[in-house]
Amino acid sequence: MASKGRLTRSSTDKVVAGVCGGLAEWLGWDVTIVRLLYVLVSIFSAGFPGFLVYIILWAAMPVE
Repeated sequence: MASKGRLTRSSTDKVVAGVCGGLAEWLGWDVTIVRLLYVLVSIFSAGFPGFLVYIILWAAMPVE
């Protein structure tokens, strides 16, 4: 995994707020895979409140 250091929201690769785009850049993964994994984990895991986590990350992660 190629970490770029600080975790930030993507200003170029975003659909809603750039959270998944920022995570993908930070992890060195394709953004489509990160979005797909996020949706799948949110749907199939009752213990992972995906919408709430996304809102928290949106507020906590600075824009690059």
